[in-house]
Amino acid sequence: METVATIPATGLFSFAWLLIAIPLAGAALLLVLGRHCDAWGHWLATACCLAPFIIGVLLFSSMLSADEGQRAVNLYLYDWISAGSWNLGFGLLIDQLSILFVLLITGVGSLIHIYSIGYMAHDERRRRFFAYLNLFIAAMLTLVLADSYLVLFLGWEGVGLASYLLISFWQHKSSAAAAGRKAFVVNRVGDLGMAMAIFTMLSLFGSTAFSAVSLGAPRLDAGTATLLGCLLLVGACGKSAQVPLQSWLLDAMEGPTPVSALIHAATMVTAGVYLVVRSHPIYQVSEAATLAVAIVGVVTLLAGAWIGTAKDDIKKVLAGSTMSQIGYMMLAAGLGPAGAAFAIFHLITHGFFKANMFLGAGSVMHGMNDDVNMRHFGALARAMRWTFLTFAMGYLAIIGFPFTAGFYSKDHIIEAAFEHNIILGVLAILGAGITAYYMTRLMMMTFFGRRRWQENVHPHESPAVMTVPLVILAVASLAAGLLMNNWIQDWLAPATGSHPHETSLLAFTWIGLITLVVVAAGVALGWWLHSGAIPAQPPRTRNPLVLAGRNDLYGDAVNTYAVVGPVKGVATVLSLADQGVVDGIVRGSGHGAVGLAGLLRRAQNGYSRTYALTLVIGVVILGAVVVLGQLV
Repeated sequence: METVATIPATGLFSFAWLLIAIPLAGAALLLVLGRHCDAWGHWLATACCLAPFIIGVLLFSSMLSADEGQRAVNLYLYDWISAGSWNLGFGLLIDQLSILFVLLITGVGSLIHIYSIGYMAHDERRRRFFAYLNLFIAAMLTLVLADSYLVLFLGWEGVGLASYLLISFWQHKSSAAAAGRKAFVVNRVGDLGMAMAIFTMLSLFGSTAFSAVSLGAPRLDAGTATLLGCLLLVGACGKSAQVPLQSWLLDAMEGPTPVSALIHAATMVTAGVYLVVRSHPIYQVSEAATLAVAIVGVVTLLAGAWIGTAKDDIKKVLAGSTMSQIGYMMLAAGLGPAGAAFAIFHLITHGFFKANMFLGAGSVMHGMNDDVNMRHFGALARAMRWTFLTFAMGYLAIIGFPFTAGFYSKDHIIEAAFEHNIILGVLAILGAGITAYYMTRLMMMTFFGRRRWQENVHPHESPAVMTVPLVILAVASLAAGLLMNNWIQDWLAPATGSHPHETSLLAFTWIGLITLVVVAAGVALGWWLHSGAIPAQPPRTRNPLVLAGRNDLYGDAVNTYAVVGPVKGVATVLSLADQGVVDGIVRGSGHGAVGLAGLLRRAQNGYSRTYALTLVIGVVILGAVVVLGQLV
């Protein structure tokens, strides 16, 4: 197994720490200065996201012009933890993989900041909202730029904190507060797996640095590598909302729509994919762990698509879609070196078209008095032309319309899945067909058909500060795949351990043609079922498949019966044991001491004759002991 050597940071790379420091400082200033910066805090936060993007572009340009062996740069900042034989440092790794994430996080993140200026214009707590956005960006950049799993975990937990603050931002709504807590708790389950993986690395390698793990992983036996890979997978499932830790994702829609775009497109849910791809030296040792990643991915892509078919809330349809598309990325990451580059390829294109559609959904809500029910929409294509056109570009990309971004990235995953395992390939194609159906359903219910607006609703186009980011993301949704198709494999090969496959811009393989047919069938079905009259209320049904989709595949019920109920039962038993045994012993010893004190108190009655008698008895006893001792 090859390991990629890094070089010490010099020149511009010596200032890579500013990528994290700038948005972190922005968040701190906005929170510390408080209401004094209400009038201009949103502009400061946006600038603190644009600045790292510019730095990222400069670093990327420098890496492009460098020789391949000079592109991975390590910036060691300081000694973090020194304990015994462990000397754990805090450093950054700027390589072919991390720089793409930097550009995605700061680029899409900046557009979301700009969009939020208009979307949150009338919110009294807008300055705090932008502070949390900056904190989110800083934490995610820490995660992807870390040179070790321990530093990565710092960003990992920062992302969890920021997501909690943003999902529950409107905490005056009980549903938003509950959604934030749910996301936080479910992610802690995944974080337990991540923490155990880090402890295992410290035990095995004496370090959590990527370089040390990469060197030590080939010497692991298959069982240990499988354990380590599965622990990392648990962490990835929590952050990326993969089955079985997916239940928090749809509830996260309670946050402001820009938060949904940030979490689903550029930051949090991509962290698990990054973790698995970055950990490729471990997964290359264990076929079982790699297969587990692929199975989780394919199950999740179908589960998310299933949920998307049954929802009427436009944001929850997109949330199910995110869950499904991240499943495709996890599937690709589980295909070994052949799929790692495709996973990142789809992650980047998905970042463009999903941010486009989430922000487009926010634009629809902006024009529809914050209504999210697609049964109240219809005919918005004429009322909101820019929103419709840009959203349509994202729609074409996600269904894999030829030559759009999703066409290249997702089709590569499907073909790689077929080469690896025909069952995985068939299920991936099935997911593509379902995606085409539910996204067509969304388009028909939202933008076409007859108007179903309520009397007090007057749809209107969003201001330019919101539509301009939509236009930029729409262009990227169309062109990114074409621009990156042949380049990204060669670029990522040193960082992911992948081997480039020759791909074509125009030629269609037989698998690609089958995929197009299935997608076309999904589009036709969506148009046929939803081009007519849309009832104001969802039709009653006893169809278990539809009911399961409407209820998020009963994820909450499963968690209640499989986790919450048993944990409460154990807690109840432990509580009774604590009260009956532990507290009983403590209270019993107290009562015993009180009783003994009562007996002793009787002897201390204040009468001198009692004390004299006690003294005589003591002398007699002492004399008896001495005499008996002499006799013996």
